[in-house]
Amino acid sequence: MNSDDWRAKIIGCGSYLPERILTNDDLSAMVDTSDEWISARTGIRQRHIAAEDETTSDLALKSSVNALEYANIPVNEIDLIIVATTTPDSTFPSTAVQVQAKLGLETGAAFDIQAVCSGFIYGLAVADSFIRLRQARTILLIGAETFSRIIDWEDRATCVLFGDGAGAVVLRGGDNDERGVLSSHLHSDGRLGDLLYTDGGPSSTQTVGHVRMAGREVFRQAVVRLAQVAEEALKANDLKCSDLDWLVPHQAN
Repeated sequence: MNSDDWRAKIIGCGSYLPERILTNDDLSAMVDTSDEWISARTGIRQRHIAAEDETTSDLALKSSVNALEYANIPVNEIDLIIVATTTPDSTFPSTAVQVQAKLGLETGAAFDIQAVCSGFIYGLAVADSFIRLRQARTILLIGAETFSRIIDWEDRATCVLFGDGAGAVVLRGGDNDERGVLSSHLHSDGRLGDLLYTDGGPSSTQTVGHVRMAGREVFRQAVVRLAQVAEEALKANDLKCSDLDWLVPHQAN
C-alpha cells in the first residue's frame, strides 16, 4: 500500500498552563520595562510560570491527560510518545519516558526531540513518518517547556517573551479521506545559531546557561522564512493562498 493512502490524523488535543501568572507590571518591577513597551512590541500582557516543584514532564503529563480524554481512548493504545522540549527534566532519561512512566504505560517507545521553537513541527513530521510507514498507529506528541528555568530575569530582551506551558495532540493513522497531515517541510540554517541560543550546555560549560537573542534579526528571519515555507507547502499540495481558511503560525513576536 502506498504511504499516501495512510495518513496521520489529529484525534485529540490538550493543553496545560501553570497557575502562577507573571504580568507585564510584575516584570516592570524587575527590569527597566513597562506594560506599554512590552505589549506594543510583542502583544504579550502576561505569561505563566511553573511552580518550584513543577517540572517539564509534569506540564507534559497534564496536557497529555487532557488530549487523551479529548480523543476518548485509553492510554494503552499509545504506541509512541514524542516530547519536543529544550528544557528537559534532566539530561537523561528523556522527558518522554518520564511522561510514559507517569501515565502508567509500560509498552511502546518514547523519546525527546530538541528543535526549540520549531520542536512541535519537527515532532509532527517525525510522528507523521512513523504513521505513514506503519511503525506506529497511535502517537502522543507533546510540546512542553519550562523556559523560565533558563531565562536571565535581568535581560529585558528575553525575559519579557518567554513562559512555561505544554500542549499535546493524539495522532492516529487512518485511510486517506482528505483529512490529516498532507505534507511537512523542515529547514534549518546553522549559520544563524548566534541569533538565538543559550550561553551554556553540558559539554561546553557544564551548565544549562541562559537564553540570549538578537531580537530584531530573529523577527526578520522568522517573517521571511515563514512566508517561504508556506509557499513551499502550498505548491507541494497544489493549493493557492485563496484556498486557505486559516494560517496558524508559531508566534514570532
